[in-house]
Amino acid sequence: MKYVMLGVLDAASAGKHADRVKQAEAKLKELGIKLESIHYTQGQFDFVDVVDAPDPEAMLSFSVWYAAHGFGRIQSLPAFQPRAFEAAVRKSGK
Repeated sequence: MKYVMLGVLDAASAGKHADRVKQAEAKLKELGIKLESIHYTQGQFDFVDVVDAPDPEAMLSFSVWYAAHGFGRIQSLPAFQPRAFEAAVRKSGK
């Protein structure tokens, strides 16, 4: 399942970018989460990543790990393909 991760960096971890990324990529790999893209943003979120995760628990584990390490906070949103959305619309009866 694909997820969009919206992240906010902790002030202390923002200055340790290379170390934070290295640790995060290792944890993602350990959890079986494939990092597909990274985008740094301005505004409410500092970064937006797209990942492919084996299950929701893997995403939850990563979010908890990320916060526990003081890197910041992550929101993860399931990202559905157009066909899945269209199927859901058909099933809804609309």
